[in-house]
Amino acid sequence: MNQPPTILLIGLRGSGKSTLGRRLADTLGRPFIDLDDRTAADLGHASPGPALRAEGIDAFRAAEAKALRAALEQPGSVLALGGGTPTAPGAEELIRSHRARGDALVMYLRALPDQLASRLTADGAPDRPALLGGDAVAEIGDLFERRDPLYRGLADGVLHCGSCDEDSALAMLSAWAPADR
Repeated sequence: MNQPPTILLIGLRGSGKSTLGRRLADTLGRPFIDLDDRTAADLGHASPGPALRAEGIDAFRAAEAKALRAALEQPGSVLALGGGTPTAPGAEELIRSHRARGDALVMYLRALPDQLASRLTADGAPDRPALLGGDAVAEIGDLFERRDPLYRGLADGVLHCGSCDEDSALAMLSAWAPADR
């Protein structure tokens, strides 16, 4: 029996990649990988925030690209990418090549900047460092403008999840996910 394609969840911070990814993996009976957590661990840190602050963005992105390559070698998983993973060196090409081979399906969890800012403010923006030199919540609009075209270009599907509840988003993801083959 062939392994089903790895499901990659992409989107900005606060879009629900980790939360929905864990639940989707449980629903589908697949392994779950949180790439931010794996990258931080590979760099010797407990979470991505301290890893980014201690190592710097360039080292974090390089480690993230390496972690992505390793994670894609575990077929059939649900993989929550970090918001910036597609910008890591070689990551966009790696994602595209796995999609072209049918080894990966990419879902963009899309929420508008005001919806993301509201979510991040509600949860206190825990351990989320600013990437553009300002405030982690205030920079969401700029990050959205920069990354939305990239995410759309990589995605097999777009789930507009900014105003839907977690259970509804999970139901839509579950319906979209391919059955094991």
